[in-house]
Amino acid sequence: MPAERVSMRQIREVLRLRFASELPQRGIAKSLGLSQGAVSGYLSRARAAGVSWPLPADL
Repeated sequence: MPAERVSMRQIREVLRLRFASELPQRGIAKSLGLSQGAVSGYLSRARAAGVSWPLPADL
């Protein structure tokens, strides 16, 4: 069974919680109902893409 897709809104929330609220990955995963691996993956992809917080208005 394929994994459920995560919305862009939820990915933005991961970034906000990490950079604005400075929550650890475990706290982000628990508050959003995601696995720690998913949170880690989104954050590493954001880092690799050079995405920072706050996000540009066009995202």
